[in-house]
Amino acid sequence: MKIALGTDHAGYPLKEAVKVLLTAAGHEVEDCGTHCAESVDYPDFVVPAARLVQTGECDRAVVFGGSGNGEAMAANRLRGVRCALCWNLETAALARRHNNANCLSLGARQVSEDEALKIVAVWLTEDFDGGRHLRRIEKLDTIEPG
Repeated sequence: MKIALGTDHAGYPLKEAVKVLLTAAGHEVEDCGTHCAESVDYPDFVVPAARLVQTGECDRAVVFGGSGNGEAMAANRLRGVRCALCWNLETAALARRHNNANCLSLGARQVSEDEALKIVAVWLTEDFDGGRHLRRIEKLDTIEPG
């Protein structure tokens, strides 16, 4: 898979750890930054990562921040991006199985690095259940902005 990454300063160290995990597993990574721990604005890095999923240039994205909330909100502004904020293995599995989440948001101040790496691994391996869930997520793309 080709996976985009985007983060603010708070998520930078976790992004680097996830990048190692992804490349070791054979995935191609598109790192949209940030590339240091200096204070930055998360939309400047999260939106480009999510846009790569929206355009089909990447299969999925992982975005990071202190809580992961703002990052998920920013990514979800893009039609076709379904970004799930996950904080444990169950939310990651359900995000894939029920919501076909193509973007994962992680709060670096909310989960340990070890737990975050496990969350990413589950999110990468779970399949979408389809069925009744497909009908529901298709409705997301019919919502008009505004």
